[in-house]
Amino acid sequence: MSDDAVLWLLGDQLNPDLDALADADEVLLIEAHGFADRKPYHAHKLTLVFSAMRHFRDALRDRGHDVSYVKAESFGEGVDGFLADRPDAHLRLMRPASHGAGDRLRELVAERGGSLELVDNELFWTTPADWREWTGEPGEEATRPVVGEDGSADSRYRQEGWYRYVRRETGVLMDGDEPVGGEWNYDDLNQETPPDDWEPPERPRFDPDELTRETHEWVRERFDTWGAESLDAFGWPVTREEAREALDAFVRDRLPSFGRYEDAMVEGEPFLSHSLLSPAINLGLLNPREPVRAVEAAYGERGVEPGAYDSDEGSAAGGSATTLDAFGEGEREDGNAGAGDADLPPVPLNAAEGFVRQVIGWREFTRHVYREAMPELATADRLGQSRGLPPAYWDGDTDMRCLSEAVGHVREYGYAHHIERLMVLSNVALLYGTDPAALNEWFHLGFVDAYHWVTTPNVVAMGSFGTDVLSSKPYAASGSYVNRMSDYCASCPYAVSQTTGEGACPLNALYWDFLAENEETLRGTGRMGLMYSHLDEKAGAELDAIRERASAVRELAADGKL
Repeated sequence: MSDDAVLWLLGDQLNPDLDALADADEVLLIEAHGFADRKPYHAHKLTLVFSAMRHFRDALRDRGHDVSYVKAESFGEGVDGFLADRPDAHLRLMRPASHGAGDRLRELVAERGGSLELVDNELFWTTPADWREWTGEPGEEATRPVVGEDGSADSRYRQEGWYRYVRRETGVLMDGDEPVGGEWNYDDLNQETPPDDWEPPERPRFDPDELTRETHEWVRERFDTWGAESLDAFGWPVTREEAREALDAFVRDRLPSFGRYEDAMVEGEPFLSHSLLSPAINLGLLNPREPVRAVEAAYGERGVEPGAYDSDEGSAAGGSATTLDAFGEGEREDGNAGAGDADLPPVPLNAAEGFVRQVIGWREFTRHVYREAMPELATADRLGQSRGLPPAYWDGDTDMRCLSEAVGHVREYGYAHHIERLMVLSNVALLYGTDPAALNEWFHLGFVDAYHWVTTPNVVAMGSFGTDVLSSKPYAASGSYVNRMSDYCASCPYAVSQTTGEGACPLNALYWDFLAENEETLRGTGRMGLMYSHLDEKAGAELDAIRERASAVRELAADGKL
């Protein structure tokens, strides 16, 4: 690599400790605006991205880097402006995560007389070579489409095998060749709902400074946005220092109760004990190694058995009434004082493992599936779903408590946690019959941590079952799942115990109708046999009534009257 190269960093590569920066005296940042003119992004998302870029610019200058910060409508105009006085400049860029972006930018620079060198992206823990070693497939990229025109995948990847491979290669939560605790996955201990008197730790919030407020005011004047207009609910870290504070707060306060209530949904509680670190990680403010190693270290210092500290039995796993008070002071089960800080609650193994799995298991996995399966992945529609999104996804106006809560969280914060994303927002759209690409775009516009490489495998493949490239069955569920994992149904005007009739939970009829509608595709899949045996019991008049109710629900949803 040439020594005089200018390092070009994108708006999701905002880490001042990159190896690429070590030899870079000169840095280029292009703040391109045109993408936000084309669609109504959440105001908090645009504020976060542009504010983080501007803070990063200032931080690099404080560190002694010569930073060219170019504001333009497009990357092409930005490169034109930069190369006007530097026609022979050589640029170096960490390969972007979005499909084809690196090659497009290299061509764009070459067309203007410069040159662009692509180097490895340091902000992922694993590399394409790691993926090829795991899959056993040679070559840097797939040589044939992984996803066919009908959405069926020629190559199918399963996260659990990848997760174990990465654990072994990185040594995270490993005891030699075996996982710490003897089990790879403690997900069965991470599916409890909190008791009524439980209160989650307070969300770490970073008050917007003057630069963020100026950026937000410009965003509101410059673009047509949706979601919360004010900064009252904005609290995301926009600097490296704030991101590290957010990580410290999670490990200190939220990690102990994260695992047990990871999949829960509670009315009026958008954050629970979730880390809220994905925006910072996806912007590059945190390298993914940092939160994983921090959680691993916290378990090493404060760790207890999975499911430990049940408030009913003191130490038995599997209880259902754990509160933060149960993670109190005192000795750990192994007789050692916890954590070097006696007032810090201990970290159950299921909490630490659950978080690690989210990052090196799922985040890294979906990134590689995206690389392999694009561009076909973006338009995959195995079930032939073609409806547009119901208006409730934009205005939150629905009597369905689960949907109004989840959409409300997105509108106010640009955020909803992973179960709301999968089992409410994606599930309702799936059962309704929404075009996967339309749902994918909505996620991309609305979530502060959303990028194309993130949303496409999660929304199109997993949430919409547009392809079976990463899951063997659709994540479809009736109201009983929402009732089990939340307190939403208790205050919902629709009756979760009913399937037909005007007051019946919309999810119930939609679920059975979805199975009937897609029987030819789904009945033969590996894990759908039991569901279809239940559907067979509803043949005749009962199924006719279900399908009539489902049709009425879809009509109400389309008219914004659900």
